[in-house]
Amino acid sequence: MLAETIGSAVSAAGLGIAAVTAYRKRFLTATRIAAYSLVPVGLVLTGVVKWVSDIAFKPSVWLGFGLLGVAWLLFMLTRAVERRGGGSRKERRAAARAARDEAVAPAAPAPSLGAGAPAGARSQSGQKKRSASAGAGEDFSDIEAILKKHGI
Repeated sequence: MLAETIGSAVSAAGLGIAAVTAYRKRFLTATRIAAYSLVPVGLVLTGVVKWVSDIAFKPSVWLGFGLLGVAWLLFMLTRAVERRGGGSRKERRAAARAARDEAVAPAAPAPSLGAGAPAGARSQSGQKKRSASAGAGEDFSDIEAILKKHGI
């Protein structure tokens, strides 16, 4: 009974504000306010307010919500551990080995040296690149392999 009275009062106040807004020639805003103000009466008439009030005051319902929260938390926890761990030790090693083997391209043969420069020049430039990359602290071996494959 109290919910119906409060819902009706809120709707009446909203419709009054909508009328004042429409009087000020802001029809779009007035229509939006009127729509929002009809929601409380609609909820009361459909029985949603009674249903929510019945739920709010039953301890068994709150226990059910708590159990659903615990279940959701456990699902998220196991998902996070699964993502972080990646399975067993044997699976992680196999995945790392596969990633290392396919660093250039999947199922690609070994990079070809091409016919761009003489062998001595290639080995010297490769040593310079390796020392430069080692000095910078970054690993450009993937890029070097791709460039060698294309004869650059």
